[in-house]
Amino acid sequence: MSNKEQAVLEPKLVNDIKGDFFIPSYQRGYRWGKEHIVMLLNDIWENGDNNYCLQPIVVKQLPNNTYELIDGQQRSTSLFLIIKYMKQVLPFIEVNFSLTYETRVKSAEFLNNPDEELANENIDFFHIYNAYTAIEDWFNDSSTGDRNLKAINLYKYFGERVKVIWYKVNTEVDSTDLFTRLNIGKIPLTNAELVKALFLSKDAVDITEEKQLEISTSWDLIEKELQDNNLWYFLTNQSPNDYATRIELIFNLMANKKQDEKEQFYTFYYFIDQIKTESKVKIWQEIQAYFLILKEWFEKRDIYHKVGYLVAIGKSMPAIIEESKGLTKREFEASLDQEIRNKLNLTVEDVLGLSYDNQKDKGRIEKVLLLHNVETIRRLNDTSVKYSFDKHKSNNWSLEHIHAQQSEGLNKKEDQQEWLGLHKTSLEQLPESTKEALKVNELIQKIDDNIESITKEIFDALFIEVFECLSENDDRSYVDSISNMALLSAANNSALNNATFDVKRNKILEMDKAGEYIPIGTRRVFLKYYTESKDHQLHFWGEQDRKAYINNMIGEEGMIIQYLKQEQKKD
Repeated sequence: MSNKEQAVLEPKLVNDIKGDFFIPSYQRGYRWGKEHIVMLLNDIWENGDNNYCLQPIVVKQLPNNTYELIDGQQRSTSLFLIIKYMKQVLPFIEVNFSLTYETRVKSAEFLNNPDEELANENIDFFHIYNAYTAIEDWFNDSSTGDRNLKAINLYKYFGERVKVIWYKVNTEVDSTDLFTRLNIGKIPLTNAELVKALFLSKDAVDITEEKQLEISTSWDLIEKELQDNNLWYFLTNQSPNDYATRIELIFNLMANKKQDEKEQFYTFYYFIDQIKTESKVKIWQEIQAYFLILKEWFEKRDIYHKVGYLVAIGKSMPAIIEESKGLTKREFEASLDQEIRNKLNLTVEDVLGLSYDNQKDKGRIEKVLLLHNVETIRRLNDTSVKYSFDKHKSNNWSLEHIHAQQSEGLNKKEDQQEWLGLHKTSLEQLPESTKEALKVNELIQKIDDNIESITKEIFDALFIEVFECLSENDDRSYVDSISNMALLSAANNSALNNATFDVKRNKILEMDKAGEYIPIGTRRVFLKYYTESKDHQLHFWGEQDRKAYINNMIGEEGMIIQYLKQEQKKD
């Protein structure tokens, strides 16, 4: 924001809007329809005694208490018509402002007295009259209450609860250029832009031009740093696409704005309140210090992984910052360990008892597997490698069975054919001695004979035979346990979802060669990293594989053992 665009910002109650507003020719006329009017009235009415904030109204001061209305014409006109109607119901109500359209002669007169006979004279009058009629219908709708009572309460809300953000720009600003950027250029007045204007406004007596330059430079540096998606996704689970400017995330964190917060300008109002008790210079210094703390955590390897994990599973960054206050680095890391322990709330026995078949357990399995992946990276000797929360949060991950469990979902002929084709390849790659012992060649011939004219009955029978050939034994009790689970990017075809270990292994290798992101724990599973070479059975996910996998997680020196609760001793 240049010096010419320095603004005076303040929340202003609707009943405190005063003066004569001039709507210049570079703006289109009034275009709100009935649905816009009804939505506004319903929102205000249903909000009741709670604070309600409308979008900013951008004005430039002209002589004699008049203003050029640069942005917010639709809202201002609608509010004027609502107040005008309420005055007809309750004569004591005051209308404190007026509106005039440069392009419409007698527009002010028509706004004061919407006349059906003149409504078709021009397009602006047509929309103004229809809006006024919609207001009249809303107040007269007995299903929502008495007309007079609604007028009394709405007028009270306008004087106590309903506000606009009054955005008065410097008189030197080029109004047409600003209007173009706000509307045609689609540059929204976000919380971040409003906060910036607070610190660079001309009424900031404690901020010199030198300090303004310093703030602007610092602002740009923080914004540039936040363009790094690795930093962004360390701080939040939200997409950067939800933000017009990324620095707004820092302001939201400082304001502890919840994701379900309905007040659009919650963060702006937070800083308005801060300025009432602290100087703007001091508040800006606090913003810089806040960001530097987050940047330091991002650069500290252990803290990065522990904080990043907690954020990924839903812990709020403001809560972590609050809990870190007054702690030494060692105490802070210990508190992070304890918080992870609290979030998991599992013992070794609990982990072993987790089952994919239990809906509640699915979320717990995901937390355990994510922590296993994060800790595996954190404990690498190569300290330049960090877990990529960016790539993790940019993908849709699902719990996948390392070895198939059943043919569920394979109902389409093309899916069944694809599944048989994938597994035929794995059968063909088995050692000859294994093929002969299990009569694999006969099974391959069966697949060839039936694949073109496959039926569900024939497929289910072949599925069982293939599964038995590509499994260590007939015992399937492990299929839903965590020892048979890995994080995989959500697949789009059920043929792979229901595949046996060898087929999935081949797919993972293809993905790895293509440079696709695969969590380190998942990659190691399918590369048989955890299993000693003497126990390798390349085509199966066997008992020794599962034991080695679990041992790497929760064995005596397991990656996540320190985050599990101790078993309570029984008397």
